Amino acid sequence: MAAAGAGAGAGSEGKKRGASRSWILFDAAGEERVLDADKYAIMHRVDINARDLRILDPLLSYPSTILGRERAIVLNLEHIKAIITSEEVLLRDPSDENVIPVVEELRRRLAPSSATQHDGKENLSGQHDVEGAEEDESPFEFRALEVTLEAICSFLDARTTELETDAYPALDELTSKISSRNLDRVRKLKSGMTRLTARVQKVRDELEQLLDDDDDMADLYLSRKLAGASSPVSGSGGPNWFPASPTIGSKISRASRASVATVHGNENDVEELEMLLEAYFMQIDGTLNKLTTVSWPCRF
Repeated sequence: MAAAGAGAGAGSEGKKRGASRSWILFDAAGEERVLDADKYAIMHRVDINARDLRILDPLLSYPSTILGRERAIVLNLEHIKAIITSEEVLLRDPSDENVIPVVEELRRRLAPSSATQHDGKENLSGQHDVEGAEEDESPFEFRALEVTLEAICSFLDARTTELETDAYPALDELTSKISSRNLDRVRKLKSGMTRLTARVQKVRDELEQLLDDDDDMADLYLSRKLAGASSPVSGSGGPNWFPASPTIGSKISRASRASVATVHGNENDVEELEMLLEAYFMQIDGTLNKLTTVSWPCRF
């Protein structure tokens, strides 16, 4: 009986701590690794609260969200659930079939910057050299954010194209021959279109809300906030926040240092991020317009 009681106690302790979840981590040095950690470890690592982390729970339904916190960006865009800091990005459920392309793109886009940090050696790919030089002008968090925005906008646009490809022939067939089979096919397409439109609308609305608020955009400038907080103690060896993060205390990437130097003087300047968000807002708005033109005749 005593053993059973001990086992029950261990089980309740495990439940209290929370189940371990799989994340993949990319850091500013271009390194990556799989991280199995419970919610408390993640919250401590990136300094966010339980409410913010709950947004990323795949078992719960939350609208598309991009939140700026003091030391992290919490991002929930459909299947893309990520936490971005000034030196690392954590992506949830990396083995999910819809997340795998995002992992591959993060690997491709974040790795070149590391190759230029060591001894100034060239990358194996000349194209990556050019891309790396351009990307070095942006803070790490913006490069990671751009990958996620590009991925979700491309994903939703691809779903829209698939729907268009099916919808127009189905409508033509219904016009030429009204039958229960054709009606049922169009109804299913219309239902799928309605659901997809709502998903696209949520992403579009989140980007629009960010673009309408300079303070919200300023909250996403993590490297700038980090530099501003460290300036009173600039004589120290380096920032000592995030004690649980192994990357803090290491040398900030050359790209991040350049970006910090550029933006440190003006905490209200959000032009760089505004241009980034505007580009993907226009893309997702175009996708929504395509859905609107497809859905209109389906009402008949």
